[in-house]
Formats: sequence, structure tokens, C-alpha cells
Amino acid sequence: MLRHALESEGHEVVEARDQVEAERALHEQQPVLVLSDLRLPEGDGLGVLRATKDTDADIPVIVMTAYGSIEDAVRAMKEGALDFLAKPVDPDHLLLLVRRALEQRRIVNENLLLKEELAVRRGAPQLVGEDPSLRRVFTSLQRAAATDTTVLIEGESGTGKELFARSLHALSERATMPFVAINCAAIPETLLETELFGHEKGAFTGAVGRKPGKFEMAHRGTLFLDEIGDLPLSLQAKILRALEERRFERVGGTASVQVDVRLVAATNRGLRAQVAARRFREDLFFRLSVFPIVVPPLRDRKDDVARLAHYFVDRCCRDMKKRPLALSPEALAALRDYRWPGNVRELQNCIERAVILADGDTLQPRHLNLSSVQQSLEIEPLDPWTAFDFDGTLTDVTRRAAAEVERRKIEQVLRGADQNRGRAADILGITYKSLAAKMKEYRLE
Repeated sequence: MLRHALESEGHEVVEARDQVEAERALHEQQPVLVLSDLRLPEGDGLGVLRATKDTDADIPVIVMTAYGSIEDAVRAMKEGALDFLAKPVDPDHLLLLVRRALEQRRIVNENLLLKEELAVRRGAPQLVGEDPSLRRVFTSLQRAAATDTTVLIEGESGTGKELFARSLHALSERATMPFVAINCAAIPETLLETELFGHEKGAFTGAVGRKPGKFEMAHRGTLFLDEIGDLPLSLQAKILRALEERRFERVGGTASVQVDVRLVAATNRGLRAQVAARRFREDLFFRLSVFPIVVPPLRDRKDDVARLAHYFVDRCCRDMKKRPLALSPEALAALRDYRWPGNVRELQNCIERAVILADGDTLQPRHLNLSSVQQSLEIEPLDPWTAFDFDGTLTDVTRRAAAEVERRKIEQVLRGADQNRGRAADILGITYKSLAAKMKEYRLE
């Protein structure tokens, strides 16, 4: 009866007899609305509701229930159901609810599209890529942009963390307000506090007037702290207080400055390992990682290499006022086979150099010069200790080194054991519980 009523309105209907069939249909058919009874032969409507929200949180769910089980319907709505119908179902009432639910879904989708279009018009950076892992990052960005929560963007150097931060700002309600970025690793520790919080006149030699810091400059907007893993411990407590209380004092001042700032942080270091090595405050780490987003390295999304290469070729030709260039199949194959340790930044530099060297209408492998780069990497492998942070006391450095070695060893053994934790714990000579705790500590789950 329900199917006939819905089909009479032009809707395509997929039926399922229980929760198992419903979950299968959710993955195979991707419906725009779910109508479920709370009582099912196997499973129940609450299970269908949860499975729907896990698949796509924006799919509206309408539940049906007998008159005597209204409290169950109320519980379902608390878990995310849009509405409920008391049985026996009135077809006209059902069609009204369905029309309302589909209209709500349409408005949500239109809002997302309008936000993206507005962001482009405002000059938001264009994020290029179709890999599923990158699409998940885009989805997370859109969801985070609708809130004011603190976001931590993690990823290797060159993956474009600042571009993602700028996109997050452009999609948010703060888009018309300032986006202020600061690289915590690029500024000496003695100057960083002044850069972040500003100073009063006479705070130190040369302070001839009051200077606002980045927190003040980002008022009502977004403050982006890049490479926050390099933030000195002495400043971490002040930043934590500024985040929690939305106020701080300028260097050399006593009056509190009130600010309304949305913080986005980025790091190419494992902050959990930094916390374990006592190089990063645990309370600040938890405050920053309310909404973590991990940007995948370029080597893990091979299909995006060609898309990015074409995009950079077109842009470089435009910027250099050169005639349009094509990429030969051999050049595309060379780009795809290369591992890109420098990620998107390295690819951009490679294409820019190739466009400059191009002597025809097509870019060839010789213009990319990847073979010599690969050869030099093979002949002169990087010393892993050159990137290690030797700051601090001997105890600090030893603890940091031990944490990094421990993390790498656990990763290696887990790969060798096909992610079987029991076998990995036996190989490592520790208990299963200890392994689980260390995996959580180093974010290896």
C-alpha cells in the first residue's frame, strides 16, 4: 500500500523486509529518503536509522510506529529521525511528510552548492582532486565550516594544508572577515609571542608604540597557526587560555583583550608523539583536535596526479603568457610513477620548470627531469636524523627519539602481521592491552 501510494506520486521505491536488507539497499541504491517501521522481523527501525546516518547524515528518515509506542518514536527523533507516522498510516499524510522531507534535502544541497559558488567568487583557493580520500576531506571541510569548532589539519609537508584552511574559512560564516596565517616554525621563539599577541609601548627596547598581534588582527575571522607542532612550550599555555577564555594580555600589558577568533591549526608532525615526548601540552592537543582532518599524501592518490598536472600546466601557461601546452602520454606515465616526496608543492614546481623548458607544443619526460631527481634520491638517500628535532635537554631528545622509534617499530610489525594485533603483540613481546594503548597514543588505529 505504501509503495503504491509513493509510486503514484512518481517516486521510485526500494523495499526491504528487515534491517539486514535495508542496510544492503542503503549501500547499493543510495536512497534520498528512508521510511522504516520501528518493529522489524530482524533488527529494528533504530538500527536502520543509525545505519542510514552512518551512510549519509543528511538522508531524512521517517519512522512508523503503532499508536501505543509513541515514546519509541520520540526516542528515534532524538537519534536523528526527521518525523514519525502512527499506524495505520494515512497515505495523504505520508505523501505530505515525504514532500516536506525531500524539499528539506533539496534546500540543504542548494545551500552547500551556493556556499561553494560564493567561496569561488570570493577567491577561495581551488582544490583539485577526485580521489575518494580527498573527497572525504572536502566533506569534512564543509561540515566543519558550518560550525565554529577548532580544526586540526594534519598532513605531510607540501600537501596543501594552508589551502584547506583557507577553503574552510571561505565556506564558513566568517568568510567576509580576516583570514590571518602565521607559521610557528618560521619565527624565532623570542619574537613569536609578540607576533601572536602584540605588545604595548615600552614593552621592550624598540617598542615605540602599541602593536596588535595576529589574534587581534583575526578578530571575528579565522586564525591559522601553521606548523603548530613547533610552538614553544612557553607559549602553549597562553594559547590554550586564549582559546578557552577568548582573552589574553599583550606583551608588556596588564589589560585583557577580548577576541572572537576561530582557530585552525596545521602540523606535519605526529602531535600525539610530541605529547608523549613532553614536547606538546596534552590539554592543548585535546583542545586543538576537536575536529581533526588528515590530508592524504599525493602518492596515495595516483589518479589525481594527472588532474593536478593538467591544472598546473594550464595555469603556468596563462601566468607566463605562453601558448597552451599538452602533456604527452609518456610524461603523464612518468608523473604517475614518481612517488612525490614533496607532494603537491613538488609537482607544482616540477610543472612550472617544465613549462619554462618546453621547446614545442607538448611536454615530454625530458622537460620534467624526474629521472635525475629519482636517481639522486636513490644514490644519496636522506639521512633520517637530519629532520630530527634535537632541541632541549638530553632527556628531552632521548624521550623524543624513543617515542619515534617505538611508533615506527609498531607500524612495521603491524604491517608484517597483516594488522593482526594479537600476533603483533606476540612479536613485540608486549600484552595485547599494551599494544592497543600504544596504538591509540601514536594514532595508529
